Amino acid sequence: MKAAVVPAMSSPWQVKDVPQPQPGPGQVLVKMHASGICYTDVHLTLGHIPGQFPRILGHEPVGEIVAVAPGVTSRKVGDRVGTAWIQSTCGRCEWCQRGRRMFCPYLKGTGVDVPGGHAEYMLMNVDVTYLIPDKISYEQAAPIFCAGYTVYSGLRWADPKPHERVAVLGIGGLGHLAVQYAKAAGFETIAVSHSPDKDKLIRELGADEIVRDGKSLAAAGGADIILSTSNSTKSMIDSIQGLRPDGRLVTMGADVEPLSISLTDLIDKRIRIIGSQQNGPEYLYEALDFVARGKVKSIIETYSLADAPSAYQRVVEGKPRFRAVITM
Repeated sequence: MKAAVVPAMSSPWQVKDVPQPQPGPGQVLVKMHASGICYTDVHLTLGHIPGQFPRILGHEPVGEIVAVAPGVTSRKVGDRVGTAWIQSTCGRCEWCQRGRRMFCPYLKGTGVDVPGGHAEYMLMNVDVTYLIPDKISYEQAAPIFCAGYTVYSGLRWADPKPHERVAVLGIGGLGHLAVQYAKAAGFETIAVSHSPDKDKLIRELGADEIVRDGKSLAAAGGADIILSTSNSTKSMIDSIQGLRPDGRLVTMGADVEPLSISLTDLIDKRIRIIGSQQNGPEYLYEALDFVARGKVKSIIETYSLADAPSAYQRVVEGKPRFRAVITM
């Protein structure tokens, strides 16, 4: 089969012939239809996330089951499925037994510790596959398995209450989905964007208001929750001045610079800083359901598997608006 392979750390991607896998116990073989390229793929290619090379990346993989291992009953040939970041855990540690598998010290990541979806076929562990609603195309489903899952999970983890206001910091690959999810969930939604050229699109995505920074967010009445999809620590710190008392800053973007806040904000306003990832499978179900009901749509660029190396380079340069998806 063909696959996009990263042969060595920091090397260009190559489309190569590799052996087609066969499902082992508890696995299904999926014929890939689409696989999203996430900026995490850049970190993986550069070796920022440890792992062995050569690598087949892709942790937004979706497709059709074409074979199941003996004993698998929860999935069948023909099912449309995808899988997310967690591919397997030990099942025995404290965190697995408490239902918090993302903290398992033996976690194996999709496209990190096991081959991912940038290929014609992929093995998935059956207990981490998720059925894709029939109303969602494969191209639309792929980005939800990381980008959509991440931002919607962050919104839910912040535990928003009725009448609270949600701001989204950074309107890019994650942020354009965060705006739609916040609005679809029924919250007044404010976009914090430094790019006036995006204003028309941002309003089309559902934002009730657009501001440029934390000061203007405060002047507009502030936000109870800020979903930070930005990779800029400076922007995150600036946005805090727009948080209302008891506000929550949910960080989903990452930067090498440390995040520092004043004790005045932390104590007097009783704000909280919340780290967030993909926090539970129920949130992925809900994220997909919003897409199936036409409330959320990924803005994507599609590329063939043969063009995966050039698609990756566009992601490196930050050129896609807003998600890059390989289609097979």
